[in-house]
Amino acid sequence: MEQLKTLDDWLAHCERLHPKTIDMGLARVKAVAERMGLNFDCPVITVAGTNGKGSTCAMLEAILLEAGYRTGVYTSPHLVHFEERCRVRGDIVSASDLVANFARVESARGQNGDEISLSYFEFSTLAILQLLADAKLDVVILEVGLGGRLDAVNIIDTDCAVITSIDLDHTELLGHDRESIGFEKAGIMRAGKPVVVSDPMPPQSLIDHAATLGADLWLFGRDFNFSGDKQQWGWAGRGRRYAGLAYPALRGANQLVNASGVLAALTALRERLPITAQAVRVGLSMVELPGRFQIVPGQPTLVLDVAHNPHSVAALTENLDAMGFYPCTHAIFGAMADKDVAPMLARIGPLVDKWYFTDLPTPRAATGEALLAAWQAGNSRADAAATAWPSPEAALAAAVANANPTDRIVVFGSFYTVGGILQHGLPRLSAPHLAPKAG
Repeated sequence: MEQLKTLDDWLAHCERLHPKTIDMGLARVKAVAERMGLNFDCPVITVAGTNGKGSTCAMLEAILLEAGYRTGVYTSPHLVHFEERCRVRGDIVSASDLVANFARVESARGQNGDEISLSYFEFSTLAILQLLADAKLDVVILEVGLGGRLDAVNIIDTDCAVITSIDLDHTELLGHDRESIGFEKAGIMRAGKPVVVSDPMPPQSLIDHAATLGADLWLFGRDFNFSGDKQQWGWAGRGRRYAGLAYPALRGANQLVNASGVLAALTALRERLPITAQAVRVGLSMVELPGRFQIVPGQPTLVLDVAHNPHSVAALTENLDAMGFYPCTHAIFGAMADKDVAPMLARIGPLVDKWYFTDLPTPRAATGEALLAAWQAGNSRADAAATAWPSPEAALAAAVANANPTDRIVVFGSFYTVGGILQHGLPRLSAPHLAPKAG
């Protein structure tokens, strides 16, 4: 085999190994994990759902770090660099740490000449899980990549499952209605262990599966809830309450629902991971997560959001609506070819005056021209305009050139769209050339 030295070498190797990009099923990945002797001796929190997973993981991490615990987090996908997928004690891991663990997976995969094929996601998940297992941690937070039941993360038994909002996404793999998708997400539950469902209207399949399994089900509105005004909010759950909390540092109306699930999970685990009210307050006030309704300072206003399905685009639209008046809203949008973009464009369309549809650097993406055609087919606004661009960077440059300082530019869609803007760091738009245009 060729000499694999860098993380990029290993990632390229992983991409070549398996005929299918996504191959649902746990038999192969479980067999390699057993060869590796992979196991955790600290509590594990597993987070599944359609939207809100990343925010939930970030809030759990921030509060637990503030409480003094040594945390490990695995999330996917990444925005710019692969290493972003794994954080240990709050810090993104180094490429060299990952390389050593990729080599361990490769060794186990080919043990005794009996080679097991792994997909890119399965291979990289095993490498990150091994890194976390070796890191002497107090708690590990694992975000499910896709679904739950058959996702590689689910080879690890969770001590507390968190299931965030459920909506239609990846329907070709997970099913075409919320009940089917709910059943897939329910696969992360374990008998006798708490499962926190922060979706206010969960599919019945989730509730039924918890009952069949004998999991300890925590339902939003029944076992925990929140109340709030414009100044502060409070949370109440089984045997515990928090009052006078500041809003999470992550923006958006949906973040209180996510934060409520986080506090329920921490309450369910309080005998093993006790935390103080002060850790909750400070953790929520300091949590950071790029690309989740992230407002970049400067003029014009720049908003970054990885909303890429109808449910998350609806949330983005509500959040944009709540920002107040802007003379003109410019939107940069890129998405995978398998996405049903029509309902997304229809939902956010009334707020967008100028569209910039973009190609993305992956064969799975729709072209900017295809997205433009989809928009034209459904557009009912005679005063809106749209163009197609070869990259998110080119689209942003065009939007900046067309924008007045008082305008707003929204970048949303695939992680590749937002990542394309962030790959050289946060853009600074308060440039001197952005003087108001005549007319």
